[in-house]
Amino acid sequence: MNLTPVKTPKLVSKLFPNYVWSIETDKKDLYLTFDDGPTPEITSWVLDTLKTFNAKATFFCIGKNIEGNPELFQRILEEGHLVGNHTQNHVNGWKTKTPEYMENVLKTENVLASHVPNFKVQQKLFRPPYGQIKPQQGSRILELGYKIIMWDVLSFDWDASVSEQECLNNVISKSKPGSIIVFHDSVKASLNMKYALLLTLEYFSKEGYEFKPLSF
Repeated sequence: MNLTPVKTPKLVSKLFPNYVWSIETDKKDLYLTFDDGPTPEITSWVLDTLKTFNAKATFFCIGKNIEGNPELFQRILEEGHLVGNHTQNHVNGWKTKTPEYMENVLKTENVLASHVPNFKVQQKLFRPPYGQIKPQQGSRILELGYKIIMWDVLSFDWDASVSEQECLNNVISKSKPGSIIVFHDSVKASLNMKYALLLTLEYFSKEGYEFKPLSF
């Protein structure tokens, strides 16, 4: 049984105030995020779909996937989306010693710096895989100038026990202005993600929402 909630409890965000859980806004803005790519075909589908709705998003990329799919990564940038660091090999912070974890983060930083123009002067965003990160790791990453981006709403698109409709309902029922929503542009999540993303974009666009990249 998965005990992780769809909606992040306020207590959790208050316990970790140095991490970003949602965006304060009085506008109808939502912040779609995609973890684990870029992935051939799947990320391309996401980009095509976002373009249809004039929506922008933030992609938290795995370093080895950037290296393996440089043209797809460049397309993310060229179409006006933001990118962030999701470690080189999708490592679990709770199960990894801090020096090893930081080495993995810095590997991806180097990959990003080699592919993103003016990377060192842009905002640096980091999302820990699985949302699991030790306090010492978090402190070290903040010291490097990153903002650690968590979330307000989890779609659970990767969970095989969650149906397509449940995935959609997770997003539509829990999102509000300023919500940071997690999807995955990965093979594992593709079935639920494709169903839920399209209908999420349709639903909230009709409600007058805009989909924006994270900005601070």
